[in-house]
Amino acid sequence: MKKFDKNKKRLILRGALVLLVSVVLGFGFYSWNAATLAGNAMPMPFGTGVAVVLSGSMEPKLSVDDVVFVRATNDYEVGDVVVFQDGRSLVVHEIIEREENFVTTKGTANNTADAPIDVKYIKGEVVWSVPYVGAVIKIIKSPAFTVLILAAAVYLLVKSYKNERSEEEKALDEIRRQIEELKKEK
Repeated sequence: MKKFDKNKKRLILRGALVLLVSVVLGFGFYSWNAATLAGNAMPMPFGTGVAVVLSGSMEPKLSVDDVVFVRATNDYEVGDVVVFQDGRSLVVHEIIEREENFVTTKGTANNTADAPIDVKYIKGEVVWSVPYVGAVIKIIKSPAFTVLILAAAVYLLVKSYKNERSEEEKALDEIRRQIEELKKEK
């Protein structure tokens, strides 16, 4: 029964590691594909996205390394804090003027307004923010972290298989020893 429990734990551990590696690789590939091939700096699966504030232009409302959660909508009003794509970059600013399909935005800490943009470039409205978590997300999204996670997962998988193989060899050695004893008894 004890061996069954160990094998079950190993199987669960391996499944968790494979799942973790799959999620890391999948998310990395999805983000890379969206940003590089599609030119989409912030993919919005299910109409929701996450971005990290990179500048102090929205101080004191939002600070550098704040994480903002963005919800896509079609109804933007003056006073809404929105995320829009400017080339391959994302900008988090407040709408200060709206005219039909165009809005003018401005960072609360900036002295001048941005050039008017078409609302089609707006990813969504900021609905929630978490201070300072962006520093952690930047690390997690870095290629070095991805390589580190993959290396750790491969190491743990190999170690798990080696441990299992070692236990199997010990069991086989014990069976061989018992067979040899039985042969000597005859």
